[in-house]
Amino acid sequence: MKALKDAILQDGYGLGKDIVKVDMFLNHRLDTKLLMEMGKEFYKHFSAKPVDIILTVETSGVAIAMTTAVAFGNIPVVFAKKHAESELASIVDKDADYYSPVFSYTHGQKNVVTIKKDYLPAGSNILIVDDFLANGEAAYGLIDIAKQAGCIIQGIGICVEKGFQPGGKGLREAGYDLKSLAVITAINDGKLSLA
Repeated sequence: MKALKDAILQDGYGLGKDIVKVDMFLNHRLDTKLLMEMGKEFYKHFSAKPVDIILTVETSGVAIAMTTAVAFGNIPVVFAKKHAESELASIVDKDADYYSPVFSYTHGQKNVVTIKKDYLPAGSNILIVDDFLANGEAAYGLIDIAKQAGCIIQGIGICVEKGFQPGGKGLREAGYDLKSLAVITAINDGKLSLA
């Protein structure tokens, strides 16, 4: 998507060899016009499929989930809440919650993501969306929860994929319809290269 790629090249940068910073427009300061266009791009790609619910992870995925839900005709958004793994016993009601372990690449820690069972009715058609894809941990956690709920995963929409990490390749090889709006191929001296 040209507008997103332009924003990445103008305001994005890399730290080291694997951290991508796009805080200026995607996940700290939000470019609402760009986010609305991105939601429409996901709709364009997935519109032939039945989608009842947009599923994401807090916090950075919520904005793109909202704009995608609007593009689909104002369907519901469900976001998984993140908790430190050490909190599992005190925050998860195993009768009322779905949960899955997820390693946070950005924060270097293991988390647990949770969703109330009532929020994902069995048989719902789910579109997973998120701001980033690196190793695929968040996507696999949401896939796990959707499967626990008996939902049908119609696809996965990612704003920025780190193509030099294995998440995208693994999800595609597993047969998921994965649409990434921008793919970063490398970080060199803070500069981002795009596919």
